[in-house]
Amino acid sequence: MIAYQTILNDIFSDIKNTEDRGKVASYIPELGKIDKDKFGMHLIDTNGRGYFKGDSEELFSIQSISKVLSLAMALGLVGENLWQRVDVEPSGDPFNHLSLLEQENGIPRNPLINAGAIVVADILVTHLKNPKEDFKKFICKVAGDPHIDFDPKVAKSEKETGFKNFAAANLLKSYGNLKNDVSEVLDFYFHQCAIAMSCTQLAKTFFLFSNRGQCMQGQTYLNINQVKRINAIMLTCGFYDEAGEFAFRVGLPGKSGVGGGIVALLPDQFCVATWSPGLNMKGNSKLGMRALEKLTSDSGLSIF
Repeated sequence: MIAYQTILNDIFSDIKNTEDRGKVASYIPELGKIDKDKFGMHLIDTNGRGYFKGDSEELFSIQSISKVLSLAMALGLVGENLWQRVDVEPSGDPFNHLSLLEQENGIPRNPLINAGAIVVADILVTHLKNPKEDFKKFICKVAGDPHIDFDPKVAKSEKETGFKNFAAANLLKSYGNLKNDVSEVLDFYFHQCAIAMSCTQLAKTFFLFSNRGQCMQGQTYLNINQVKRINAIMLTCGFYDEAGEFAFRVGLPGKSGVGGGIVALLPDQFCVATWSPGLNMKGNSKLGMRALEKLTSDSGLSIF
């Protein structure tokens, strides 16, 4: 049996005195206010046992981690038809670049870059009666926690500074790959990214991707083929132009967010969430990357 708590304790000891913790995402003003000395980690094993360290219960903005959850919900609604509107290839570019979108006639490279996630948001806006409320309820059900909610200050901050997202949405609209009003889709998207969760809540939510589509409450949301595809996209696209580095160093499917969160998983073994607000040059949590590399190195567990 793997001594997960001992490994988490060692990780915390290894990084607690680190001086270079990266830089917070100040281009979203509300995120720029977060204390970059924060660090939390929570791991849930295949039997549902939890192991944690640091600020694992503190809420933070999950940002692009939410893209995996919107993708899962959209797949459950429209199935394989989703792939007619968004591709599954790594972009090799930062999350908010638009050049490939124009080269490829309005079909985003994958659903985890901003343009791809905006298309997924459009699908949800089309199919949900009350999109924001229904999406929040979906996350609460998967997590088994009714208290998960949007952070309205972050959503407002996103809207006021999201000029590239407005550009991406209008470009998608020009190619016919956005069916609803741009402002309606982006309102949903900005709220989606402003979901506030803790490491504990994130690990419980993403447990289903390590457990063949079944959440901790025993309800199945995705079939095994859908889980396989989402995990593959997380491995190849979950860290944008640092996806190869994450696979090389950590060796797990995962997803990062500029709020400093990272969630990663090993199918049939564990799901783990980390939070450290300071980001590296690629926009991924500097200490989160280091913590997860140490986790897989010390445990000897990865997909490779």
